[in-house]
This record gives sequence, structure tokens and C-alpha cells, in this order.
Amino acid sequence: MDCCKGPDNPSSNEEIITQLIQKYQIPLKRMCCVWLKDAALAEDATQETFLKAYAALSDFRGECSEKTWLTRIAVNVCRNLRRGWWFNHVDRSVEIERLPETAVPFEDKDEGLLETVAALPLRLREIILLYYFQDMNMSEISETLNLSVSTVSRRLEKARQQLRAQLEKEGMV
Repeated sequence: MDCCKGPDNPSSNEEIITQLIQKYQIPLKRMCCVWLKDAALAEDATQETFLKAYAALSDFRGECSEKTWLTRIAVNVCRNLRRGWWFNHVDRSVEIERLPETAVPFEDKDEGLLETVAALPLRLREIILLYYFQDMNMSEISETLNLSVSTVSRRLEKARQQLRAQLEKEGMV
């Protein structure tokens, strides 16, 4: 990890990772679920994210936020899972009802929007997920995905256009 530094005390590391899990587990699991389109794989990806974070906690230098650092790990875990043979040969249709609960429940119109986002090409979907669902700014997304801010901006605009067109087509706007 190139953006982080934490304490070397193992008991302190356990406390830190426990706090990170409590704070970020549900948002990361939701992101992984939409990214991977599979609730069980998203659970695995979330667990692997925290295992990798725990192992790399001593490398955390604080040059980015803990949210950005964890999201970057989760993105890389999801990308690695998507590259695998198994991922490409199994039906992974995510059911909205199987997504982890949020503080505010989804309305019916939100479910349609989430399904439309999930149907976007991955390079656009990842930008939407990070910007709107993880509340990350352009700079954080740029750092997380290792892209320039201008690339993030272009992809966000293209994703918005595709979402708008699809939502209009479905009569949701």
C-alpha cells in the first residue's frame, strides 16, 4: 500500500482494525456487491479487504484517508476476483434484497437505479460507485483507481449520460 502508516503494536492493530470494520464493513460490502454482482463473493471480498488491511496496517502512512485506503484495497480485491476463471463462468445475478442493509432503507425507485448502475460497463460503474455510493471526491477516486483526475471526471460525465439515457428510456426520470 502506498498511502498509509500505523502503529506497530499488535494489540493496538487489532483495536484499529476492529474500529475500521465497524465503520466501513457495510459500505464496502455494498460496493463489492454491486461491483461483483454476487452477494456471497462480496462477503468474501470484504473479508479479504480487511485481512489485507490488517496485514498492511503497519505500512499506513496517513497520506490518504483510511476510507480511501480501504476502498483501494477493496477495488483491487474485486478486480482480482473478476479476473479469475470462476468469475467468468458462473451466473452472478445480484438480488437487491440480498444487499447489506443501509441506515436508510431503499425505496422502490432506488432499486431500479441500483440495477441500472450495476448494468453499466465496469469502468463507468466503478466511478459511480465510488462517487455516489462511497461519497468520495474526484481526487480520492483518482488515488483509489490510480487514474488522473481528468480521466475520473470524463468517466463520471459519461456514466451520468448513460445513466440518464437509460433511466429516461425506462421512464424513471
